[in-house]
Amino acid sequence: MSSQHPTQCQGDKKKHALAELADLLKKHPEKTRKSLLQEVQIKFDLTPKECEFLNKNFQGGQHV
Repeated sequence: MSSQHPTQCQGDKKKHALAELADLLKKHPEKTRKSLLQEVQIKFDLTPKECEFLNKNFQGGQHV
């Protein structure tokens, strides 16, 4: 069993998702931010609120 609290896991998930989004935006400038955000949402099983948070707080590239 892990000694981490669920909130710590949630934060780690968001950090990894944010890093993935930044990487995808650099690697695939031809794709829309929205489509890349959807990929990250699926890969990291993000809630709509978590996705909205990433979209609002990460301004790396075009805005949806």
